[in-house]
Order: sequence, then structure tokens, then C-alpha cells
Amino acid sequence: MKKVVSVLAVMALAMFCIFSMSSSETEKPSDRTLTVYAYDTFCGDWGAAGTVIPEFEEKTGIKVNLVSSGAAIEVINKVRLEGANTQCDVILGITDSTADKAYDLLEPYRSPYIDTIDQRLVFDKESRLIPFDYGIFAFVCDSSYELIMPKSLEELATDAYKDLVILIDPRTSSVGTGLMMWTYNALGDKWLDWWKTMSKNALTIASGWSSGYGLFTEGEAPLVISYTTSPVYHVMWENTTRYQALVFPEGHEVTIESAGIVKGTKHRSEAEQFIDFLLTDAQIDLANANSMYPVNRTIELPEAYNYAPVPEKLFTDFDDRASTLIDEWENAVVK
Repeated sequence: MKKVVSVLAVMALAMFCIFSMSSSETEKPSDRTLTVYAYDTFCGDWGAAGTVIPEFEEKTGIKVNLVSSGAAIEVINKVRLEGANTQCDVILGITDSTADKAYDLLEPYRSPYIDTIDQRLVFDKESRLIPFDYGIFAFVCDSSYELIMPKSLEELATDAYKDLVILIDPRTSSVGTGLMMWTYNALGDKWLDWWKTMSKNALTIASGWSSGYGLFTEGEAPLVISYTTSPVYHVMWENTTRYQALVFPEGHEVTIESAGIVKGTKHRSEAEQFIDFLLTDAQIDLANANSMYPVNRTIELPEAYNYAPVPEKLFTDFDDRASTLIDEWENAVVK
């Protein structure tokens, strides 16, 4: 009898081990899944996600659950509203001008590849947000219009361009915030006067870059706020130089896009691998798809970047003034 019981016990133990191994193997894929909240442009049909995400998954075996969450500010708000229940492991596309809204949601991570980044672009010394590309704000024009294009921000605000310009709201978009910071730095005390005039003269103030630039390429207006590198996209993918960035003597605002690891993530190792991938193998795909500049100093750019003008005077903002200025903007322009 003892022998039978012993045999049964051994068989039970063996079955338990087999079940445990099977269960462990079944759970591995879910353990290797990373949830990334990103801005709409990254996730769109022509966004960087189409190449970056499959390459990362193939290289690491980590499955990415990519969630399109609106503009950069909306990405932050989504994580904040979800609180402890958020499934997000990494947020993607937070700019230096909106970074102060995200810091408390993030864990520091000093990537071993941080030294490949031009240190002038590292705006968070605590490494909660890690830059992956950058650009320079500019107004982009459609040269097919028979129009004398403006030569300065102040000239843009004249009646000659009434209903010909598409702006973006600084409350809902990092591009809008960047434009606000640009006017503040370039125009000084006159920045709110510029916005008061432009709010009446502009064709519309779009909620995000995707909708604003979409209206522009659909021919709704010949001028839109975007980047000096926006023409690169059209040269590379449409083989046209129709769209051109305007350089103004007042100077231009630099914007830096970054990624961060969300506090409390259960996939810290996977999140770190994703950040490292953004700083290495993904750099050229990010630059090409986003029509931005790579932060990694070793990357060689395609010839199409010759169509991106480089302004002599640049502004950078690595502080929290944006939040205060948005209140001033809203009081002056909206109320």
C-alpha cells in the first residue's frame, strides 16, 4: 500500500511540475508585454511606430501594446487620470516645454546610451525624461500659392495674412505650447498682443499638430505652424519641394521630444530596453518618420535634410514657465 501511495505521490509531483512548466511558459508572453502611451502622430499610418515597434519586437521578443492617446499633453493627462490603475509602462513624445506636467508620474532611468546624446538637449538632469529627437519650430508655407510670404513673426500678424494661417492651441498641444514659448522669447512684452491679433486673423487654432497640418496639406490655408524639418518629409516621401520652412530674424524655438518610464511599472526591464532602443537602432527611423533631428550624435542624415533650414538664432526653455504663460495666454486670448 505504501508503495502504491509512493508511486501516486511521485506521479502527482511529476504532473505538478509539468503543469507548472506549462503555466510558466504560457505566462511568459504576457510578462514580456510593454504598454506604451504615445501621441497620435507617432501611432498614425505614416508615423514612426510602423517601423520602430516591429523592429523592437523582433530584436527583443517583447510585445508592445501601443496606445494612441492624443497630443503630448493628453498623453500625460491620461496617465494621471488613470492613477494607480494605469496599464502604461512608458510615455512617449513628452516635450521639454510640457515636461513639468509629467515629472511626478515618472521613475528616473539613466540609460547607458545617454552619453551619445548632445548634452545640450538633456533637459532633465534626473533622467525621468530621456530625449529621443528634436526639432525647431517654424511656419511652413505652401509655395504653390501666389503669395508673398512673411519675413517675420510681426509681419505674419498683419492683415495681409488674414485667414491664411493655421495655429495650434497651447493648452492641448506641445506644438501650440512651443509656438507660445517662441512668441514669448522672440517678441518679449509684445507676445500677447501678437496672439490677440492672430487669434482674429488665423483661419483656425487647431487642437493638435495632426489636425492642423492635415488642414494645411488639404489646401485650407498656405501657412501653418510646424517645424523647419517638415519639408524633409515631403521631399523624402512625396518627392516634392512644394512645402518650405520660413526662417525669421527674431529667432526660433527648439523643441525636444522625450520618453519616460511610468512609476510603479511591473515591466521595468522591458521599459529600459525600449528606451535604449529609441536611443540606438530606432534613431534614424524616428528622425525620418517624424521629420525631426536625431539626438544621437553619431547618426548620419539623408540628403533630404538639406531642405531643412537652420536658423542662426535659437531659443531653448528648460524650466516651468510654460504653465504660467498658458494662464496668461488664456486670459488674454480666450477670455
